[in-house]
Amino acid sequence: MTQTSCTNDWFGRGSSDSSSKNAATAENAAAGKVKTSTGKSDDDNSGSAANAGSASTDSDKESVSASATSQSSALLAFLRENSPSKTIKKKNGVDYVTNTDSPLILVNKKRELASTYVPHDLVKAKVAFSFSGDSPKQQMRKVAAEALEKLFAGAEKDGIELKAVSGYRSYVSQHAVFNNYVKKNGEQEANTFSAHPGQSEHQTGLAMDVSSASAGYDLTTDFGDTKEGKWLKEHAADYGFIIRYELGKEEETGYMYEPWHIRYVGVFIAQDIKKRGDTLEAYLAQF
Repeated sequence: MTQTSCTNDWFGRGSSDSSSKNAATAENAAAGKVKTSTGKSDDDNSGSAANAGSASTDSDKESVSASATSQSSALLAFLRENSPSKTIKKKNGVDYVTNTDSPLILVNKKRELASTYVPHDLVKAKVAFSFSGDSPKQQMRKVAAEALEKLFAGAEKDGIELKAVSGYRSYVSQHAVFNNYVKKNGEQEANTFSAHPGQSEHQTGLAMDVSSASAGYDLTTDFGDTKEGKWLKEHAADYGFIIRYELGKEEETGYMYEPWHIRYVGVFIAQDIKKRGDTLEAYLAQF
């Protein structure tokens, strides 16, 4: 894997302290603020830099190199820990995911969540919704909710008005949603756009459906052609989200194109997935 740039968001808030420290060290190194042997940053030592000469420069370069190697190794280790082959446990013929606290949890038609699973850190996302009143659909895991709030603020700054439609959905709620679609569209068609209970990303608390007035606040492929949908596709990764079900990737994801469905994975990984043009399945399978 080629390392480019990184922020603390590669791991999400639920990562280990050591991983977060490695990410922070990498950021400081990139900013030229690595610690010298005196315990001060480069900025603090500016007055004595002339006396230090090339020795100081060499020391700084070594520090930057060491920290970059450290953060790259930590990221690679994290990705390997979340490899699909290492995060599954079979029970009664069903493959259940085991890394439920990770921002890289992979849930799909072949990898399920237990019916009893509820994210431990659900909070209400402080963004505009397409409906009034309170609902569990306004919830996401804390790290994802905070990222969504930043995304909506960024959109507003660019003159884009988005509204959230549906976030967290329990196993029981997903069961009702899927059954309703089966009654309306038939099971074969429902399977192309709706998940069986236990197979929905909404149960992870890391996904949100988003729409706009120009799409009638509906969850429709037409949203992808609106200025709001185009903005979301272009900028979602800057806030740690991916368009989870991309056009032309139906065989890999198991679902039709859904330009409204965004999934939090962390900034660095979202940007890397976007750059590569991968699905989450293909990206994680590399490790």
